Amino acid sequence: MVLLLLPPAVAEDETEVIGSLTAPTSVQLEPVGRWFEARLHRQRNHLSTSFTDSLPSDDDDESSGEEDLLDEDEDDAMLLTLDPKEWKNQDHYAVLGLSKLRYKATQHEIKKAHKRKVLKHHPDKREDRGTKVRQAGDDDYFSCITKAYEILGNPVKKRAYDSVDPEFDNDVPQMNQQSKDNFFQVFSPVFSRNARWSIKKHVPSLGDDKATFKEVNNFYNFWYDFQSWREFSYLDEEEKEKGECREERRWIDKQNRAARQQRKKEEMTRLRQLVDNAYMCDPRIKRFKEEEKERKAKEKKAKQDAARAAAMEREKEKQAALEAERLAKEKEEEEARAKAQAAKKEKEALKKAMRKERKALRETCKKYGYFTDEDGIVKAMEDMEKLCEKLSLVRLQELNENFSKADESQSKTIFLDEVARVTAEMEREHQEELRKQQELLSSSKGGDSGGSRTDKAWSDEDVQLLIKAANLFPPGTGSRYEVMANYINSHSASGIKRVAKDIISKTKNLQRLDSSMKQAANEKAFEKFQQNTGKLKKSDDAAPSEKFDGAEGASAAAASEGPKPWTTEEQKRLEQALKTFPASTDDRWDKIASAVPTRTKKECMKRYKELVEMVKAKKAAQASVAKAKKP
Repeated sequence: MVLLLLPPAVAEDETEVIGSLTAPTSVQLEPVGRWFEARLHRQRNHLSTSFTDSLPSDDDDESSGEEDLLDEDEDDAMLLTLDPKEWKNQDHYAVLGLSKLRYKATQHEIKKAHKRKVLKHHPDKREDRGTKVRQAGDDDYFSCITKAYEILGNPVKKRAYDSVDPEFDNDVPQMNQQSKDNFFQVFSPVFSRNARWSIKKHVPSLGDDKATFKEVNNFYNFWYDFQSWREFSYLDEEEKEKGECREERRWIDKQNRAARQQRKKEEMTRLRQLVDNAYMCDPRIKRFKEEEKERKAKEKKAKQDAARAAAMEREKEKQAALEAERLAKEKEEEEARAKAQAAKKEKEALKKAMRKERKALRETCKKYGYFTDEDGIVKAMEDMEKLCEKLSLVRLQELNENFSKADESQSKTIFLDEVARVTAEMEREHQEELRKQQELLSSSKGGDSGGSRTDKAWSDEDVQLLIKAANLFPPGTGSRYEVMANYINSHSASGIKRVAKDIISKTKNLQRLDSSMKQAANEKAFEKFQQNTGKLKKSDDAAPSEKFDGAEGASAAAASEGPKPWTTEEQKRLEQALKTFPASTDDRWDKIASAVPTRTKKECMKRYKELVEMVKAKKAAQASVAKAKKP
């Protein structure tokens, strides 16, 4: 019911009666819609209809319990200290009185908090209350409230500000004994705090000491692959929209993106450091590793037991095979059919035993890592297969029996000795075969002496030149065989022109010779070369013989005996001495001769000249071949 009454007259007012009023009429009104909600709001909060500021808006549909989360008693002194020009460094949640909610505040709560701040701190409201207000609008602290709502009221800008929330603790626990002793108390709140940045929902928790391996593994897999939505656009030094032209705006945007990427990289490094420290301090990881180690030890022990059982089984099979062989020999005196059948069984048993013994040998070598390191494992496996191929059953049995009685070091010695014996036997067989081939080659050479001139009649001098050319131009030389042919053609006195095909054919024939025969041929070629050189330079060698030897008898004896070929060791010593004592060294050749004790000063100087001539000849041959190839 609503009573419509005129206000009472004041003493100074003049009144005049114009007419009589009708009797008042009572009317009953029922509020509907938002006015019904306003009526309930007034009844719940014991408010009268004159309190117009308390009328609820369309957004005031939540219970009064939410108001406990707002800072009603926010210190106004803090707002008075704010500088509007430093709005970027202020705490926007504290400005709106949302310090308790912070990033959890909804848009409705932000809007409601802003409305309450406006009603209390708007310049017009403060003037009504008699508070002095600055006249320069932007310098008043109320602009900080407006800026806070502008940022927090926009979901995109709020997300950017939440990424750099000054109240967020970015600290990472250190990896020390305290963190290990109180792992869950130290790291659990840190992970819970950083879980707010995850793009993926349902972030797994750190758990407790009773967590299973799967749960712990899933937790660390999630955090090692952590995807953060945290971005740092709020910290941009300049706004792109403030650029005066397109180029300047592009430059500002480029600088901002580079700064964001650097901060993002630092953030991911911080998170990775957090996960690494937690992983190293987690007592569950240590326990899981120990359990895994125990499991592997049990598996290894089981394999060793199985290997011993298998060895015993192989020994039984070996005894059974020997027994079968003995029975087979006893039945040899039976009838032909029985003999043939027994022989067949014996052969099969032998093959089976060979397979088993070879298998045993391979398993033993594999068990001990082929008795070598990783670099020589291929060579060791080749030696093992050589033993399996060359050794008989008895020798394999003896070898495996020796392995079964020896430890790893003794087994290695047995293996190497057996490889050496087999290699020596193979070398003897190879030498015997080469001897037979040489005899056959000699007989065929004598039979063809009067026939056609095959292989273009290689004389001893040409063969010696070929050996020398092969030493001068080792494998890897460009157009090697053409260079060798050109060298032989320029130094041979036979007048026969050689081509690369002739050089290849003769080289293959010489490679089939024995190593001792090759050495003899090399020495013969060297002696021939030394003699030819001595004849060509007889006039040059006469004087130095007296100069360096100091005695005519010694020089005559050396000339009668002929030059002794240089060995590989002497050649190495000479080359090292030439490097050690350069041309500027005093008494150079005396020092070089002392470094090669088996040679005189004269021989060292002569050998040096020969080497220089060889190098010059090599370069000349290569140059001629290169010139011939040019169009």
